[in-house]
Amino acid sequence: MTGVVLLMVMVGGATRLTESGLSMVDWRPVTGTLPPLTDAAWQEEFAKYQTSPEYRLRNNDMSVEEFKGIFYWEWGHRLLGRLIGLFFFIPFAWFWFRNMIPEGYKPKLILLFVLGGSQGLLGWYMVMSGLVDEPAVSHYRLTAHLSLALFIMAALFWTALSLLRPEPEKTDRRTKMFTHVTMLILVLQILMGALVAGLKAGLIFNSWPLMGEGFVPPGLLALEPAWQNFIDNAVTVQFDHRLGAYVLFALVIILASLTWKKGGSLRRGGQFLMVAVVLQMALGIITLVMEVPVFWGTAHQGGGAIVLLLMVYLMHLQRRGKAR
Repeated sequence: MTGVVLLMVMVGGATRLTESGLSMVDWRPVTGTLPPLTDAAWQEEFAKYQTSPEYRLRNNDMSVEEFKGIFYWEWGHRLLGRLIGLFFFIPFAWFWFRNMIPEGYKPKLILLFVLGGSQGLLGWYMVMSGLVDEPAVSHYRLTAHLSLALFIMAALFWTALSLLRPEPEKTDRRTKMFTHVTMLILVLQILMGALVAGLKAGLIFNSWPLMGEGFVPPGLLALEPAWQNFIDNAVTVQFDHRLGAYVLFALVIILASLTWKKGGSLRRGGQFLMVAVVLQMALGIITLVMEVPVFWGTAHQGGGAIVLLLMVYLMHLQRRGKAR
């Protein structure tokens, strides 16, 4: 299930980058399972899209054939969400009725199922924000939608690890502290990345390591009050995301050296994390300087999810461990 949700995160990124997310202007959880199958059905779906601000303001010269290209991305994204629900519910119900769910896991699995359904609702709430006046979804709602998806993925992975590895690894206070601090910075970095995506901040200052002619870009604190820059100013959000990457990289180097001394699974987890963060930074730089092409942008979003999973793995290894 974790892998399927990871795929969902990447498909969601591709849907956003292909600007396909507003192609379906209604939400039909049951009847919307199949795409239009006839020319008449396609014309009807296209007519709905023509009422949207995206068509009126951006795509008013789009043909039905071009519309199909963006429609299939959004339809596929929604279909995968439905399939994830089935993939989870059917085995869950089977094991429940056969009384094969370990003690204490039923409430956790019910909560995960409810969160999955809530993610679908939150996705539609996000899409609605781009169907009113401006053809762009709220960057707050996009951040919430992506964050919940990653939380569900991490919770699924944690649950699976708990079943597979019931005993924690031996660790110490310093390693645990660095693991938790690194996870905190990673979560903030992911939130900044979501804001970068929502504000399309990756389309400005497409150079590295400088932003324009300097390390600190112009317009960094252009909004008033100052705190608003950190969530609404594309320049500030990109700058913060860059700084977060540097801080995260430094913390991961320290964490990898600490886990190296422990050996075993902690050592392997720390080394995999270090490699993943280096690759993720490279993907981020490539994505930025190439002005966010679909392939590289999707790979960068998927890479961030993999880094999160590796951090979850390290935290899980050290859960409830007796510090020495």
